[in-house]
Amino acid sequence: MKSLRILLVEDSPSDVRLIREALKETAVPVQISVARDGVEAMDYLHQAEVGLANRPDLVLLDLNLPRKNGREVLSEVKASPILKQIPVLVMTSSRADEDIFQAYALNANCYITKPADLQEYVHVVRAIEDFWFLTATLPDSFRASQMMRAPGVRQFAY
Repeated sequence: MKSLRILLVEDSPSDVRLIREALKETAVPVQISVARDGVEAMDYLHQAEVGLANRPDLVLLDLNLPRKNGREVLSEVKASPILKQIPVLVMTSSRADEDIFQAYALNANCYITKPADLQEYVHVVRAIEDFWFLTATLPDSFRASQMMRAPGVRQFAY
């Protein structure tokens, strides 16, 4: 079974830790790269556009990020003819209708409110896994590039 590559764009170390722990329990092998802010995320994705970094199969994106917020990242990703094919799942603490509306207006593939604890994270990650890893079909071209690491982005294999 091929592993799936996820770009996690999250500035909270505790949320990164919770998501990493939840991803350890998935049935599908996962490689996760972490960008701590929107600038790091776009640097990584621009490198993926030109083949200098692995293109992620999926992006988990927080909205409230330093340097460049998640809305700006989402807008840039969906404006790129190459990157717009990557599913972007907004995963944030906000339950505000305006944030939800704006995320979908910017073509987010889904909007998830962050769970409060590890068990809830595991439940949400299982739902993501069931749909995005096991049910949805992602283009094989996302997995075609060689393993390379973009500066500033940490990678973990599970």
